[in-house]
Amino acid sequence: MCAIYGFTTSCSKIDKAKVLNDMSKALRHRGPDSFGSFTDCEFSMGIERLSILDVKNGNQPIFSNNGRYAIVHNGEIYNHLQLRKELIKIGYTFQTNSDTELLVNLFQHKGIACLSDLNGMFAFAIYDIKKKEIFIARDRFGIKPLYYFKKENSFSFASELKGLLCFPEIDKTISPESIDLFLTMEYVPAPYSIYKEIYKLEQGHYLIVSDAGIKKKKWYEFDYQPKTILKTKEEYIDEIDYLINKSVKMRTLSDVPFGSFLSGGLDSSLISYYLSSIQNKPIKTFNISFEDSSFDESNYANTIASYLETDHTSEVFSSEKMIDILPLIWKMMDEPFSDPSLLPSFLLSQLTKNDVTVALSGDGGDEVFAGYPTYLAHRLVKLIPKSSYQILAAISDKLPINNGNMSFDFKLRQFTKGLGLNSSVMHQFWLGSFNTIEKMNNYTSQFKNQLTKNENLEFIVKEHMKGAPTNIGWEKHLYQDFRFYLQDDMLVKVDRSSMANSLEVRIPFLDHNIVEYMAKVPSSFKYNFLTSKYILKKLGEKYLPRDIVYRPKKGFGIPVADWLLTTLKKPMENMVNNPNSYINSIFNKKYTQNLFVNHINKKQNNRKLLYTLFTLENWYNSQV
Repeated sequence: MCAIYGFTTSCSKIDKAKVLNDMSKALRHRGPDSFGSFTDCEFSMGIERLSILDVKNGNQPIFSNNGRYAIVHNGEIYNHLQLRKELIKIGYTFQTNSDTELLVNLFQHKGIACLSDLNGMFAFAIYDIKKKEIFIARDRFGIKPLYYFKKENSFSFASELKGLLCFPEIDKTISPESIDLFLTMEYVPAPYSIYKEIYKLEQGHYLIVSDAGIKKKKWYEFDYQPKTILKTKEEYIDEIDYLINKSVKMRTLSDVPFGSFLSGGLDSSLISYYLSSIQNKPIKTFNISFEDSSFDESNYANTIASYLETDHTSEVFSSEKMIDILPLIWKMMDEPFSDPSLLPSFLLSQLTKNDVTVALSGDGGDEVFAGYPTYLAHRLVKLIPKSSYQILAAISDKLPINNGNMSFDFKLRQFTKGLGLNSSVMHQFWLGSFNTIEKMNNYTSQFKNQLTKNENLEFIVKEHMKGAPTNIGWEKHLYQDFRFYLQDDMLVKVDRSSMANSLEVRIPFLDHNIVEYMAKVPSSFKYNFLTSKYILKKLGEKYLPRDIVYRPKKGFGIPVADWLLTTLKKPMENMVNNPNSYINSIFNKKYTQNLFVNHINKKQNNRKLLYTLFTLENWYNSQV
């Protein structure tokens, strides 16, 4: 796991060595073990390496057998040993045992077609020294990040924004459209970034940069049709059992210590089970607990840790710890990002790094196996007469406020937010913060006048859902979550929190063989009537206690609503009352004040809206 970066420029005034050095310093947390670089008259690139495979000899950049290609690579190729054997058979030689050397030689042998052979998480750049051409690719699901900038004869890329911003030709103008998207989605979706001139390479895409310009193309897609029809439910269970076991085994390839996150939920418990089943000693597992019982899952984690006989470590995430780590959060997140689970994820990575360098995670399980209640909600909407929408909204407004985790009143209010809209737009409103009406009615005129109609939420959701299968009903929202929520929220959270602590996290459920198989499993084996993750729970029954398999879903939330009444009350109050705060240049001050006052007086649970504003303000202040 590493940070990669590079640039090409026609500006003779730029000190290339200094820019490389600045990028290196900005990204060293991702790879503190070694630094490497390559520069010729056209192109400069560098890497900060976190040594996982071939610790002694795997330093980068690495060159291909013919000396034509140089590579910097962030990630892991889990099937590199198998692919290496195939290249050795046809005459390739290797100087290291690293997957990066395999990758550059596979590119020499097959070119762009090599991408389909790879099982792993990756973002890499290969420089063709002869043609002076740069090839950059990102993995199928966007596990590893990649930002880039292109303007006239200059191009630059980096694993994180803080590295890319070291490139002196970039104008750091904030994009109003990205702010608008963030306020609803709680993150800035690819291909956009918070800055006008910087973009993210999307999942399953590659870039070619040459004298002819820049070319971007999608190299990977998966489909939900045709469905795989087997004779019995047990056949589906057996195949998923085999695929997950194989995926976990592949992800244990490491020359450094590793362990597993263990929340006590089905996903992380299953991953921990498979890991423990292939180890000959107790595995190390890690958990974050909470003082608020409605958010705390530690009793479930302790149960499964005892059941699997793991070497278990847990730490309480208190409001005091939250205050301590917030300055680190603002520094690391690069863009506004208001998923509160970033905070405990950071603490979990910090805790885990004390003992291991690699951890397995249960992330991706909800998107692959259909674990979110929103999928059921889409089915329920079809049963509700449109004439009842306003009645439901009125009922939700009258319910008493409960600040507990995923309380009924909160879920009903979120549910009524998008009723009557296009289902894909409604889906984003359910997951996010401000809806379009709330924003447009309360934006300052100055901010509203900066917005265009071409890059708003409705536009990008409809644009990117054009590729979704149209004949699969609610499953199209699984596809939607892969495209937006998984790529731009869940995986960003995992990457930033882990790499800020120089920890590599591997995600077995996002093995493409599992994703592709489950996509074609009939929908009734995903969400069966009221049972989410139906087939995964049936698999879980084979290996885990029943109270773990069928426990209520909590998610990795934190008690933001209550903290806004206590620990975060004063800083939030200062923000909404300050006429010069950044959030009050976007929203009318009276509106932000009302959001806060109504929350404090328990008239509304505005925790999502207020936390979104809180993170935006703190992100902005950390940039200036």
